[in-house]
Amino acid sequence: MTPDTDMIDLFVIGGGINGAGVARDAAGRGLKVVLCEKDDLAQGTSSRSGKLVHGGLRYLEYYEFRLVREALIEREVLLNAAPHIIWPMRFVLPHSPEDRPAWLVRLGLFLYDHLGGRKKLPGTRTLDLRRDPEGAPLLDQYHKGFEYSDCWVDDARLVILNAVGAAEKGAEVLTRSPCISARRENGAWTVQTRNEVTGEIRSFRARCIVNCAGPWVSDIISNVAGANSARKVRLVKGSHIIVPKWWSGQQAYLVQNHDKRVIFVNPYEGDKALIGTTDVAYEGRAEDVAVGQDEIDYLLAAVNRYFKEKLRPSDVLHAFSGVRPLFDDGKGNPSAVTRDYVFDLDTTGGAPLLNIFGGKITTFRELAERGMHKLKGIFPGMGPDWTETAPLPGGEIANADFESFLNLQRELHPWMPRPLIVHYARLYGARIRDVAAGAMNMADLGRHFGGNLYEAEVRYLVAREWAQTPEDILMRRTKHYLHLTPAEQQAFADWFNGSDLARAA
Repeated sequence: MTPDTDMIDLFVIGGGINGAGVARDAAGRGLKVVLCEKDDLAQGTSSRSGKLVHGGLRYLEYYEFRLVREALIEREVLLNAAPHIIWPMRFVLPHSPEDRPAWLVRLGLFLYDHLGGRKKLPGTRTLDLRRDPEGAPLLDQYHKGFEYSDCWVDDARLVILNAVGAAEKGAEVLTRSPCISARRENGAWTVQTRNEVTGEIRSFRARCIVNCAGPWVSDIISNVAGANSARKVRLVKGSHIIVPKWWSGQQAYLVQNHDKRVIFVNPYEGDKALIGTTDVAYEGRAEDVAVGQDEIDYLLAAVNRYFKEKLRPSDVLHAFSGVRPLFDDGKGNPSAVTRDYVFDLDTTGGAPLLNIFGGKITTFRELAERGMHKLKGIFPGMGPDWTETAPLPGGEIANADFESFLNLQRELHPWMPRPLIVHYARLYGARIRDVAAGAMNMADLGRHFGGNLYEAEVRYLVAREWAQTPEDILMRRTKHYLHLTPAEQQAFADWFNGSDLARAA
């Protein structure tokens, strides 16, 4: 097969947060970029996280001071870049005398407040759980607590927005198109992809490949590119459960289990709670990862150790599990394995392959930027760093607080119910104008499928965000699946699969 006639600069493998971040950064420097993903964007690890942009308070216990500092700095960079999908959250840490001593917790929180040059977020405060309202849902035995700041993120949308940003800078994004071969030929790469929907095979000539395949990074190295690396990933399974929210207020909680692992209990989608995560060494295929009943029991036990209301397995509305592709640093305890990232640049035959091991959502932008620094000798004419101050698509509201932005949208769309405006504003930010383009009343949004899901949003997601299936729309581009009944979800799937949108996708 003859490759596409033009030589591209960068071929990025993997449509998770690291791959999308690298594609956006590189395209913004003027490089010609193609990104391929074997499934949907964010379908693997990047949509199955704890949905936090955070420094990693518990990493201080493993002396990962540099990683925590860099993550804390990035926390505020990302908060500025995407204030619609990232927002501050306060975390209550009830203290148990059976666990870490209070002085050690306070010292850790002091470091957490000051390591990263915190500017926007409020600092730590001590709570009297017998008096302060945050203590109301907790068991009476917990008298003292601490409250600190981190940020919430819609993880899958963070990936999508980076991909949209890459495409708007000229990158080509190929979903459901695995890289089936990559061979070094005459100082460059010949790369082939296969579209899993249409069967179309495309061939590219690329100066460099960046391997951001996450759990599959080693498979790409050995089985696709025919290369070698002494570095490896270690797969660690992390599972979460979703239950009805049982406390008042928007604060989250951070509790410790008997094994001293910490569990997040976060408000989620308004009336629900997201609880996680587990840390379990994983040996199987990443595609087959699933939540075990033992993990559900573990998470419920951790929560029930602290709260008056006792959760039962029947309270679990949904559960999901993801495989974290951590850089294998030889640590035995899965919780102690570093969350840092490592680059491995192989320049054999004058056709560079940059493999990326590890990383975490909070540091994806910095990872992409440093990855491009590794390639400066290959692309000496590429543009300078630019992403630190650039908003992500929809994040152009950064100069106004979110409530002010909401009020403006209510003035512009007086016919739209507040819950729908909040939904559009949270997911699309300033791009709400494109989602509701031309609509002057509710009827103009098209068919209503339940909750806040209308046809106009579906058409936008297919046209602008590579959505091809009902699941792409309900689970990753949005979280409508949590707000529609099973019958409504089925009705939507039947409509979508029989519509012109399915054929177009």
